[in-house]
Amino acid sequence: MQTGFLGIIAFSLILFLLFQARFVLICLAIAIILFSLTSDAINAISIRLRVPNWLATTLALIGITLGLIWLSTTIMSQINEVVGRAIAYTESVQIALTGLIERFGPEAQTRLLAALTEFNITGWLQSLAGQASGLLSGSLLVILFVGFMFAERAWLPVKVERLTGDPAQAARLRLIGASIMRRVNRYLVVKTFVSALTALAVWAIFLLGRLELAGAVAWLTFVLNFIPNVGSVIAWAITVALAFVLTGDPTTTIVVGIACMAVHFVIGNILDPMLTGQTLQLSSFGIILSLAFWGAIWGIAGAFLAVPIMVAVMIVCWHVPWLRPVAILLSREGLADIDTAPAR
Repeated sequence: MQTGFLGIIAFSLILFLLFQARFVLICLAIAIILFSLTSDAINAISIRLRVPNWLATTLALIGITLGLIWLSTTIMSQINEVVGRAIAYTESVQIALTGLIERFGPEAQTRLLAALTEFNITGWLQSLAGQASGLLSGSLLVILFVGFMFAERAWLPVKVERLTGDPAQAARLRLIGASIMRRVNRYLVVKTFVSALTALAVWAIFLLGRLELAGAVAWLTFVLNFIPNVGSVIAWAITVALAFVLTGDPTTTIVVGIACMAVHFVIGNILDPMLTGQTLQLSSFGIILSLAFWGAIWGIAGAFLAVPIMVAVMIVCWHVPWLRPVAILLSREGLADIDTAPAR
């Protein structure tokens, strides 16, 4: 019983620290992922092109810096454009909604109008724009973290070996780390391709429908598609809402909604699983639990990081004998780590 109480206290303390230091921890998690993605590229450039390691590292850091600043400013500008345009169309949307609600009868009309009055969509949109402004400061902190990781990269194997005091155990830890990095990298590459394809299709639908904000909607679709399972649903809902905001025509909105739903269904349920294949070996229920947990603690950023964190936790648990049942529950077929030899 004493052990159980101590475990509950430790878990509560960890949750408190995760919530209070969420900004720094989110930036650190993103920095680790970027460091993982670029480490193999740096090694390949150094070996194949015979470029000094310090030069390849410097070029990689410059590329990450420029890429993060461009990505954060682009996302901020697109979100602000969508929010500003939606607020400008608020009055016309309310008129269109009133005409649409009249078809449901007086009683339903009264209830729906009361619900719309209580829902402050303008305030919600302005709050969303304010949250997006934190992307730039977060990007600068990520760049700082990645820079120090690159500086320490050459000494990491030595530190691991001295920390364990056993070369065989150190090699095992490096193998586990490499397995985590490899699977997370493959997942991110596949997800980037699938998200880009989905965004391109949604952009084409908006262009064919002669709707404004095609580029902004495509960017939002690309970003939200990284959230597993529910991200495509949120992106589709935003797309349909913007189609109605921009046109005020229920028929056009329905056509755009059906076309975008078909895109999300085909890519998300056929192409995405086919490309992902055996990369993750994650349980669908485990993904939902991870998404709910990290989303509750870290918000939208936690939803983006839920799958990479779950991959790391599952592989680590697989190599710790008393935690292996947790890894089996989180895995899809009971094999949490197929890249390394089974733990003894």
